[in-house]
Amino acid sequence: MPIYEYQAKDQSKCCVYCAKPFEWLHQTMTEPTLTVCPKCNAPLTRLLSVPSIGKSVTGLDHRAKNAGFHKLQRLGKGEYEKKY
Repeated sequence: MPIYEYQAKDQSKCCVYCAKPFEWLHQTMTEPTLTVCPKCNAPLTRLLSVPSIGKSVTGLDHRAKNAGFHKLQRLGKGEYEKKY
């Protein structure tokens, strides 16, 4: 399920909840986007958010290595090389 982020369009006419960006987890992909704050009915705008995806050195590989896991790379049929 995706996570959508929203913020009030007008900072002077909003509550504490929507003054800063907030995540809305109770929405499926087929539902329309929120147009008003669920707490104060202030107009909202949906923010673009970056997904957390990646196989960079600082990502999953780094965390797995720190947790004590090993990574193997296949060299050939039945041959593997230990990366860490």
